[in-house]
Amino acid sequence: MGGENNRPLILVTNDDGYRARGISRLTEAAMKFGNVVVISAEEPMSGMSHAITTKTPLRPRLRKEEEGLSCYVLNGTPVDGVKLAFNSLLKRKPDLLLSGINHGSNASTSVVYSGTMAAAIEGAINNVPSVGFSLLDYSQDANFNLAGKVAEHIIEQMLKNGLPRRICLNVNIPAIPEPEFLGLRICRQADGYWQEEFDRRVDPHGREYYWLTGFFSNREPEAEDTDEWALKNNYASIVPVNVDFTNHALIRELKGWEKADISNEESKQV
Repeated sequence: MGGENNRPLILVTNDDGYRARGISRLTEAAMKFGNVVVISAEEPMSGMSHAITTKTPLRPRLRKEEEGLSCYVLNGTPVDGVKLAFNSLLKRKPDLLLSGINHGSNASTSVVYSGTMAAAIEGAINNVPSVGFSLLDYSQDANFNLAGKVAEHIIEQMLKNGLPRRICLNVNIPAIPEPEFLGLRICRQADGYWQEEFDRRVDPHGREYYWLTGFFSNREPEAEDTDEWALKNNYASIVPVNVDFTNHALIRELKGWEKADISNEESKQV
């Protein structure tokens, strides 16, 4: 089940489900570098972030097995798949975790909602060099040729150089013709947000329901060191993502809060 013949062991997953073209292209790229185990959900799991399943038994099903490749389908989330692989399905910890290639962007604050990136973050939590790949094309028949080549380059670099502990990479690729591609750009996450809109509708039985829509708003469109700028200017963006959410710069400023005599707060208000 992977890892034989001293080749690197690579775990591949995604959040678009096992039928998605993106994970097929990523698996193809991974097989050039090592033995591959794929675990993917039965259905698309976009927007699941770091959700895990606690009320339903997880049932992995071996869908395909051949020399250097094992493919599982799971009735769970992307993070379920990573946890199950690490703890039960793999003979040892993988050398690399690859997530994607996602159908659609995971740049800027989309990383917070992304099942693709949650799987990569789970890998980083477990000290496995991990990366999430996304192509800025939501269509199911998207062209993954360029994204696959970018993935191959990143895989090669990660196997050669590794990553610091508790860090993963968020790689986004523009959906452009290859001759227009300008290369890779190391970036920071753009300051943006999703402006949600809820479309109110009424079903045939007269019951009200809402359908989530909206658009992404970039607060700093001219900032050339961000992922959003890179993607709009025909670069693939690479953002190092830290598992540690702590704002270390603010710790000293907040230290004064520790001096409050909470036990006497009630008596002060009387």
